[in-house]
Amino acid sequence: RRFLASKEQFHAYLRARGEPGGQAGGEEEDVEEKEEDVGSCQSEPPAKRVRSEDLGQDGEGREDAGAEEKEPTERKRARGQNKSRPCMKPNHYEQSRLCPSVTQGCAEKCYFGARCRFLHDVGEYMATKPADLGRSCVLFETFGKCIYGVTCRFAQAHLGDGYQNIVNTDLAKQWEGKSLVRNNLSKDLQHQLRKRKFSFRKAEEYLQGLAKPHGDGRKGGKATGCSTEEQGESNCTTPQEGQGDSPECPVLPEQGEDPKPDALESPGLPGGEEASSTKTVGPVTDEDIVKLRSCEKKKLEIQGKLYLAPLTTCGNLPFRRICKCFGADVTCGEMAVCTNLLQGQSSEWALLKRHHTEDIFGVQLEGAFPDTMTKCAELLNQTIEVDFVDINVGCPIDLVYKKGGGCALMTRSNKFEQIVRGMNLVLDVPLTVKIRTGVQEKINVAHKIIPKIREWGASMVTLHGRSREQRYTRSADWDYIAECAKIASPMPLFGNGDILSYEDANRAMQMGVSGIMIARQVCVGALIKPWLFTEIKEQRHWDISSSERFDILKDFTSYGLEHWGSDTQGVEKTRKFLLEWLSFLCRYIPVGLLEHLPQKINERPPYYMGRDYLETLMASQNVDDWIKISELLLGPVPTSFTFLPKHKANSYR
Repeated sequence: RRFLASKEQFHAYLRARGEPGGQAGGEEEDVEEKEEDVGSCQSEPPAKRVRSEDLGQDGEGREDAGAEEKEPTERKRARGQNKSRPCMKPNHYEQSRLCPSVTQGCAEKCYFGARCRFLHDVGEYMATKPADLGRSCVLFETFGKCIYGVTCRFAQAHLGDGYQNIVNTDLAKQWEGKSLVRNNLSKDLQHQLRKRKFSFRKAEEYLQGLAKPHGDGRKGGKATGCSTEEQGESNCTTPQEGQGDSPECPVLPEQGEDPKPDALESPGLPGGEEASSTKTVGPVTDEDIVKLRSCEKKKLEIQGKLYLAPLTTCGNLPFRRICKCFGADVTCGEMAVCTNLLQGQSSEWALLKRHHTEDIFGVQLEGAFPDTMTKCAELLNQTIEVDFVDINVGCPIDLVYKKGGGCALMTRSNKFEQIVRGMNLVLDVPLTVKIRTGVQEKINVAHKIIPKIREWGASMVTLHGRSREQRYTRSADWDYIAECAKIASPMPLFGNGDILSYEDANRAMQMGVSGIMIARQVCVGALIKPWLFTEIKEQRHWDISSSERFDILKDFTSYGLEHWGSDTQGVEKTRKFLLEWLSFLCRYIPVGLLEHLPQKINERPPYYMGRDYLETLMASQNVDDWIKISELLLGPVPTSFTFLPKHKANSYR
């Protein structure tokens, strides 16, 4: 209790200690004035404000009718995403940008020609370039060369006379020819996708099998019970065109073309070659004709391992590297929308990138229809390196649900079956599925769907112990997860929900699941405690100090600059994702301050004074304090910088 503080005491302490060294600065006064403005959308979460107002000093809620009437209004305002939040574009960071051709040392051959709007005079650029942020460049120290040259915000570490970029030859040779990040989108592949020249031979054969009408002439009927993948290709029913439940289907341009009947012929025949936009070269092999049986596919041996869940926005490559350092065994990329991948969008393909330290890595796809999902699976099977592909049938957000994806697939069993069978047919790696208990809060349907998923060919199922209506509120139903684990056998089932400590993980494993997935559950999980993987493996509570936590942020910053770049645009992108992570990380309560261990999953962190200034600063729910932490790592923010976290975090209630 000696660490507890009121809101006024908490902010007064931060205001009196402007920096970790104890010196108060003039800027901090302005920052704290904003903190006092409770009504500001950037001060502290509305959910916390309401909760602190409704609680008395003894911690019990007031029973007056006014508070009860106010509660639903504030709760509705606190849920979902901040969709209208400000977006800082690259031209906001620096007004005058240097042409990429100059940075890469080929100024005489500008990619844009006479239309180029960038600067070509290095001296003119350096006159307006913002000041460097430090004397050491992580790219130069790690790889012996910084590809950003004079545009690097740490350029003084590797610039010589005449703004020449210095190269550490010995260190650069050690990394020569090594691929640190895989699954990049090449310009050639992007061109093929945009011009609709990529061959989807297997997917088109499967989809044309679905298009065959039934004997009764009906369209959109349920798929017949196929026992094998081969039967699923011919017995399942029509694609999305004839479905009454798919008015909002995003049809790709290539789907509008009339299918060629020759595509149904053997791939070894000339007609089969004409159906594909890419002609084969050389003799036909068994792999061209004979399909892989399910028993011949690579097995996904991850039972008992710790699985880092796909985390939208925050589950980026630098964050996954942090979790790998703390003991995560299996990692998965952020949820990618299949239609965006098929269109060759660079931003969507960036979600598939894999660092060389991720030894067991998968990607997660979201889609609502068998044509786009099957084609996307075949595309990824041919172009990237992954150990498994996961289907997201657990996303609860309205944007996905209303289009028939995410949790909505649990109510569209016909489409769900066609997607799983089709993707399993075209993939050479295992297919997994992530689901929830159901859509409605008190109606569980997962136990009915899991046996079907096993029959359709999936290698593993992950079950989140909440329904769509629950989102991330309430506690996960681990008794129901245990029941489903028995039904799923012999197919592995991973449990997901409310894993905050090694004790929670032990109880979960005793439920009979094959493993556990660690995510963002309520206000904890991997985003709040990335060292949770270490705690589980070492079976201990780690009273991590504020300096150790700050070192984690330093590592994230280094990984971010390595991944997104050390120029102004890369620095600000790293800052953006750092701030997003801090919006979750600030909810952690240090073990040494807790009266009872472990911290409960639905506990609301109160205002408390840390054991030092930095620990208190990291506990602040104020956006300005998150920005202050980012400035300790990445230097001052640009002029007129604003930030609002993506998630309003109503689950924080």
